[in-house]
Amino acid sequence: MCLFPPFKVNSLCLIACFIHADDSTKVQLLRSFCGAEERLKLFEANIYKPEQFEAAIQGCEFVFHVATPLLHTEGYKHTNRVDATVDAARSIATACIRSRTVRRLIYTATVMAASPLEDDGSGFKEFMNETCWTPLNFSIPYDNEILEDYTRAKTLAEKELLSFGSGNAGEMEVVTLPCGLVGGDGLVPYLSTTSAVFLAQLTNDELALNSLNFLQQLLAKIPVVHIEDVSNAHIFCMKEASMTGRFLCANGYVSTAEIASYYQQKYPELSIKKEHFECPKYETKWASNLLAEKGFQYQYDWQKVLDDCITCARKTKYGVFKDFHLI
Repeated sequence: MCLFPPFKVNSLCLIACFIHADDSTKVQLLRSFCGAEERLKLFEANIYKPEQFEAAIQGCEFVFHVATPLLHTEGYKHTNRVDATVDAARSIATACIRSRTVRRLIYTATVMAASPLEDDGSGFKEFMNETCWTPLNFSIPYDNEILEDYTRAKTLAEKELLSFGSGNAGEMEVVTLPCGLVGGDGLVPYLSTTSAVFLAQLTNDELALNSLNFLQQLLAKIPVVHIEDVSNAHIFCMKEASMTGRFLCANGYVSTAEIASYYQQKYPELSIKKEHFECPKYETKWASNLLAEKGFQYQYDWQKVLDDCITCARKTKYGVFKDFHLI
């Protein structure tokens, strides 16, 4: 459940939950941060057993619900990802209320739940903002089982959590942050799955390229956000005196063709297939400004996100970058 390192918030005591909290390879990065010895406490919990999170939640003022079971695990009461995700969200929210200490539950949502598609699938709405909810009654081009389940699960889970947050005085607040496609460089020694999607036109990785095209068909364009901005947005939502509701989180809204053109212009040494410069043209505009109206300021534009994905790929020697040598 940890999205950001403890040192990013002064005096924050961080409780994080992992499936294997005693596995040093999973948690050594967190333990290496300055102040972690005094301010970090780890619990072992499995999202497929959401009741395990109750002990970690007790005594907390703020809870960040970040994890979602992307890959289905057999042997638990739920037979699919969707039911497991929604039940986990419900159980964690209930545990927060039961604790009587949690003031705000902050949920890492996804823009995949905020499609500007018309309800009948006939086309896209004029604007994409917090009022948009993904219609779940028909398939999307480039869809597959994982993408379909993830979209459905995150949409239903976010709606479930928002039903808990009335925002009335004395009651727990719920904030959902539907984040765009997240990219950038990071602290981990590998390229993130979402950064790999940003680089799909360069690597021609079939699964990553399919995901990129799916996002455009679902969202009209690609909402882009840097991992640092995502981290800072979560902290911002915690530090506000009062905050409740849905806030889209992205600082760019571009087509796959625009992404390809940027790579060609900035990195002419990298080859891009001609087909990547062609894509459907949708007129939908980004119209979400609720987070900015609250006072949040983004630090990275969409071009910087792509640049940092390239930097990370070179550093980790990912795909076509494996023969690149840092000077």
